[in-house]
Amino acid sequence: MSRTDEVRRVAVLGAGSWGTTFAKVLADAGRDVTLWARRPEVAAAINERRTNPGYLPGITLPERLSASSDAGETLEGADAVVFAVPSQTLRSNLARWRDLLPSGCTLVSLAKGVELGTLKRMSELIVEMARVPQDQVAVVSGPNLALEIAHCEPTATVIACVDHDRAVALQNACATGYFRAYTNTDVLGCELGGAGKNVIALAVGIAAGMGLGDNSRASVITRGLAEVSRLGIALGADPLTFAGLAGLGDLVATCSSPLSRNRTFGERLGRGETLAEAERANHGQVAEGVKSCLSICELGERHGVELPIADAVRRVCHEDLSPSAMAKELISRSYKPEYR
Repeated sequence: MSRTDEVRRVAVLGAGSWGTTFAKVLADAGRDVTLWARRPEVAAAINERRTNPGYLPGITLPERLSASSDAGETLEGADAVVFAVPSQTLRSNLARWRDLLPSGCTLVSLAKGVELGTLKRMSELIVEMARVPQDQVAVVSGPNLALEIAHCEPTATVIACVDHDRAVALQNACATGYFRAYTNTDVLGCELGGAGKNVIALAVGIAAGMGLGDNSRASVITRGLAEVSRLGIALGADPLTFAGLAGLGDLVATCSSPLSRNRTFGERLGRGETLAEAERANHGQVAEGVKSCLSICELGERHGVELPIADAVRRVCHEDLSPSAMAKELISRSYKPEYR
């Protein structure tokens, strides 16, 4: 596929809530979509009953969306490949998939995180593992709560790629009456905004779980945006990105909605549950921000950027800092001008 070609056939790897929803968006936009599901029974439910009840109960999936548990079959002939697996599993999955990827196809990340250990963003990881140039990789980020989009509620998102033509081709490929995409060439900023907001949403959830009100939550959201922006700018991102959909937009949605896994996970911690108890209540799944806070704090330390909220979340999740001690620490920090 050349960068200016229309995206007609798309493979989506990962049949969770966001992967299935994005596949639905693409199919509603008139693309032929094959969705890879790890479990054959999930693929069978999609093909036979047009539903993915474990992730999107009550949603009827379009006829242009088919499913398979065979990655090779899913990827055959794809113009674009969308990765919809958790950020910390992307490397191992790419090791299995890279030899199956169609030559020249656009590779798209839906994952929002920074890899533990390497501190690589998802686009960097795809470049490394798939052995492709940076301009072949795009990311999707914005206020995109899957269930609302699956119900065709209007939303906007950002498709970021250093190759603007590829971003436009993807923008056209997912254009529907309810899903509006904007393009951006600041991949770094979009990815850090998406990863950072998960950590801040945990902090907002902790505040809500403690019974704190709107003033407290708004303060955490605003100061959280400030520290995510500081980190992004230090790494070379465009400051305007953090005022847009991949920054403020995604942050507000993730911090405010009960549909947000990070927000609800944080609430459980704020009510006094342990990490293990919150994980069990979340059907064995750990919220993305629980792991990302480690890598984001390490990024901040490496680049000399102070991240007090992210560091407090890290210590609540991994060093047994109590939520009440977290709140006391944050409110008692030394006084300074707002924009420093």
